[in-house]
Amino acid sequence: MYSMKALIDRRESMSHDSELAEDTRALYAALSELIRIYQFRDRDRICCYDVSVTQCYALEALVDENGMTMNSLAAHLYLDKSTTSRVVDALERKGYIKRSTDTEDGRSIRVHVTPEGRALHSRIVAGILKEERELLSEFRPEVRQSMIQLLMRLARAAERRMKAAGGTCCP
Repeated sequence: MYSMKALIDRRESMSHDSELAEDTRALYAALSELIRIYQFRDRDRICCYDVSVTQCYALEALVDENGMTMNSLAAHLYLDKSTTSRVVDALERKGYIKRSTDTEDGRSIRVHVTPEGRALHSRIVAGILKEERELLSEFRPEVRQSMIQLLMRLARAAERRMKAAGGTCCP
């Protein structure tokens, strides 16, 4: 990787297009490294609770939204309906969620978190937040806030692009 001085010197000698290309490569490398570390951390941490990372994301969405239709959950997770159905089947077998007919649309299935599912979600989140707190404690408050704002803006921009592409990452 480059030192900060080397990056600044390099950027000063580049055209706008070259800067953007270099920033694009640097962002890709940084995000790839961060995602790789978090994926494995999440997999190792969450699997201790007898759920997969995808099942945990589904559980989190259902807790945050206080239940969802199967179609909404599939869209939220960027999964097809059959994969979402398998995720829901597994969580239901474990007693973490339940299905019911949607009261507004009798043809739709609504998925809700059970008290056991909420308790599991709380335990998982508490462990992850403890780690994040330790990580963030190394940074000044203004740096933490800037990181959070930047990551949220990146996430929203990526989400807008996914939605504009019909929910798929394939060009």
